[in-house]
Amino acid sequence: MTEAQQRIYAAIAAIPPGRVASYGAIAARAGLPGRARLVGRLLGEVPDDIELPWFRVLRASGHIAMPPGSSGFREQARRLKAEGVAVVNGRVPLARFGLDADLDRAVWGMPGF
Repeated sequence: MTEAQQRIYAAIAAIPPGRVASYGAIAARAGLPGRARLVGRLLGEVPDDIELPWFRVLRASGHIAMPPGSSGFREQARRLKAEGVAVVNGRVPLARFGLDADLDRAVWGMPGF
């Protein structure tokens, strides 16, 4: 496994229950800013012996990246909802559930959704 893979997988593993992060945020936290597509590719190549909370990774817009109605889409939405994350029309409000939501709220006074 490459160092980049290790850092990306570690960043995904660090997303706590009830929170989500975008592909780009994971890349940045792994020290690879601008490599969101690499995060997506590596999520599709996770070795069987590694268990990651893949379902906590979303598009920058907060949308689930899988096609709406697909089994993967339904599974991701189900897992997120089981952790108390609001998913409406395939989208999660990042201002409320994103990794940096508390920081944004503290700095900007953003209300929850």
